[in-house]
Amino acid sequence: MTAGGETFTFQGGAVAPGESKNFRYTVSETYLGDPVRIPVTVINGERSGPVVFLSAAAHGDELNGIEVVREIAHTGLGGGDLADLAGTLVCLPVLNVPGFIAQQRYLPIYDRDLNRSFPGSETSTSSKRMAHRIFHNFIEPCDYGLDFHTSTRGRTNMLHVRANMEEESVARLAHAFGTNVIISSEGPAGTLRREATTAGTPTITVEMGKAHRFQRPLIDRALAGVRSVFAEFDMHTMEKVRWPGWRTVIETSDDKTWLRADAGGLVDMHYDQGSLVHEDDTICTITDPFLVDAEAVTAPFTGLLVGVLENPLVYPGNPICHLVKLGERTRRAVELEQESTDRA
Repeated sequence: MTAGGETFTFQGGAVAPGESKNFRYTVSETYLGDPVRIPVTVINGERSGPVVFLSAAAHGDELNGIEVVREIAHTGLGGGDLADLAGTLVCLPVLNVPGFIAQQRYLPIYDRDLNRSFPGSETSTSSKRMAHRIFHNFIEPCDYGLDFHTSTRGRTNMLHVRANMEEESVARLAHAFGTNVIISSEGPAGTLRREATTAGTPTITVEMGKAHRFQRPLIDRALAGVRSVFAEFDMHTMEKVRWPGWRTVIETSDDKTWLRADAGGLVDMHYDQGSLVHEDDTICTITDPFLVDAEAVTAPFTGLLVGVLENPLVYPGNPICHLVKLGERTRRAVELEQESTDRA
């Protein structure tokens, strides 16, 4: 691995200690043979420290993370000065440039999912060739990684982290980011966080909000999370590790569930993402166009709505919400926080 305080190298270039470079890196070609290039910013501190990548828009319509990575790269830590940086930042605000231009989730080339194509291959499909160039130049040389995502179109997520908490180094990174909810899983094969972690670069996924939007409150909270990570790894002297007030780590499948529609129709959601619901609460109601037939979707246990449907139209089997279980102590902490928010 490359250590901070040393030159960061990639195929075709290098960034020396004390230097910052913005460039566009070729990862593929169009039908006309023109280059497909991703924007990259590398900031290499003079002092030794970890090499950390920040990536976003592996799905081209997921915009919140773009602004997080962009602000860290170009306005510093909340407007602060990165001259004091110990280590190296590799900022990749838009991984899926063709999807970003088309404003769609997947690569327009055969509708491939870039975030199922890592670590890639030099001789395989177009998506895996693109993933290979990204992975081996800018992911594998790093010590840690944060990959930013949003929910897919038609749904929204509260800010939370997904990480393989069985890996000690990943767990340290996940805790340092300072979210209330951490969902522990290895992640599907081909995802950036799973393949990077397997390759020796502990990586977490940060989920935040909805597609096709900049959501400023979530962006600001994610920026605070990045600053907290920098503090944990002594990358910046002006920052402190963030404690979110309460935290739950979801470690087993018994502690989470997707609630799905058992009937087609129009959905009336009674709770937003991030809401606390109690066992047997009616989360939403599905009705037909005549408001004659109605089906209530109820909570099977007391928990937190990590993600909810926003498009109110469903077929049977469509996911409606992602519910995670809360213990008694955490439930009370959430209630106190929400009561305080209501009073404010």
